[in-house]
Amino acid sequence: MLSAAALAAGAQDFPPGALYVVATPIGNLADITLRAVHTLALVDAVACEDTRQSAHLLTALGLHKPLLAVHEHNEREAAQRVLERLQRGERVAYVSDAGTPAVSDPGAALVQAVRKAGCRCLPLPGASSALAALSVAGDVSKQGFRFIGFLPFKGSERAAALRAAVIDACSVVLFESPHRVEALAEELAQACPARRLTVARELTKQFEAVHTLTAGEWPAWLAADPNRRRGEFVLVLHGAVGGSSAAPEARHLGSPSRAEPSTPEEQAAHRVLAILLQDLPVKQAATLGAEISGLPKKRLYQWALDLKDAQGEGVADA
Repeated sequence: MLSAAALAAGAQDFPPGALYVVATPIGNLADITLRAVHTLALVDAVACEDTRQSAHLLTALGLHKPLLAVHEHNEREAAQRVLERLQRGERVAYVSDAGTPAVSDPGAALVQAVRKAGCRCLPLPGASSALAALSVAGDVSKQGFRFIGFLPFKGSERAAALRAAVIDACSVVLFESPHRVEALAEELAQACPARRLTVARELTKQFEAVHTLTAGEWPAWLAADPNRRRGEFVLVLHGAVGGSSAAPEARHLGSPSRAEPSTPEEQAAHRVLAILLQDLPVKQAATLGAEISGLPKKRLYQWALDLKDAQGEGVADA
């Protein structure tokens, strides 16, 4: 494999003093690209989310490299060690445990630090569970997609994020773990029962499964077979066909306002507002949201009240 990778990718320029952000397989080792293999063979060190996981990958490729732990708990501090190597002219690869780094996995802070220091960051595309699920979802809405990844765990934050997801007219990609998937199924079934949903489980692995149904059907489908609740999940909440907003379906996540967000600009403003409300009072969030979006403050204030209702919170801070 190493010789084939060198033959395929060796003619390309691999500048020294650069960070190579390398996508790795999400389950099937055969999905690694020849360019990724050649890069991992070429670099002086590999920064990684989990040194044990990355050691297994390198061993399978017949490689042995110094490993630098860079994960969500030490990302900013570890970036300094990576920078010291880059400034000496070394090449360093960064890999997460699976898939494309810095999307849902760690890596963004490292990339930011490297770029801020004036060093190059070069992407090596490859496996992505989000794109893999979208490719087999058969979603014909053709309105683009929004990647969310894992929803927040906290009740109020989770409710706001879920409401923002289900009112979005475009396709929405979510991640979920096996021990929380039943709860998410119930939440989506209540929020948007008629919305089509593609459930992708254990993508690229031996027990891969992809199934499309409505969100309302999902809890019963999960309960019908214990095996359906195992593994890692990627979910595609299909876009609203015809471009209509999915907001009317979100009836269990709070009372609808007099003017639900329907245009892409309004939906974007609503998502910003949901984030602002995590830390700001209603009036302040609405004022700042209006300044950011250019939409009327009155409209954002009403949406903010609806979001607070969805979270089960009062509006005394208004």
